[in-house]
Formats: sequence, structure tokens, C-alpha cells
Amino acid sequence: MQGALIVAIVFGSVVLALAIVGSTILMAIRIIKGGVTRKQQKQEAEETRMIQEMFQHLSHMETRIEALETILLDRQKGKSGDATK
Repeated sequence: MQGALIVAIVFGSVVLALAIVGSTILMAIRIIKGGVTRKQQKQEAEETRMIQEMFQHLSHMETRIEALETILLDRQKGKSGDATK
């Protein structure tokens, strides 16, 4: 009876050790490969595209705001110039 218990413990330990070593190797391979699935790659590409579009739109908005600031400053100068005349 004790012999069967010892065999079961040894066999269980070997199976557990093999599972730990195997999962460690699989995780190492995934880390080395980049660990990114195709679905994640597509999501990252979509996020990158959206961020680039947002940057472009913000750049255009900055140009428009600068133009509006110039118009407002010109109007203020015109009003103050009219008042001095």
C-alpha cells in the first residue's frame, strides 16, 4: 500500500514538473515571438491609424486657431486705430 502511494506521489510530481517546464517554454517562445496575436495586431494597427488621424486633425485645428487669432488681433488693432483717428 505504501509502495503505491510513493509511486503515485512520484508520478504526480513528474507530471507536475513536466507541466511547469512545458508552460515555461511556451511562455518564453511567446515572449520571444512578440506575444501578440493577429487580432491584437489588427487592433493596434487600428489604434495607430486613429491616433495619426487625430494628430492630423489637431494640426489642422491649430492652424485654424492661429488664423482666427490673427483675424481677431487685426480687428482689435483696427478698432484701436479708428479710435485714435
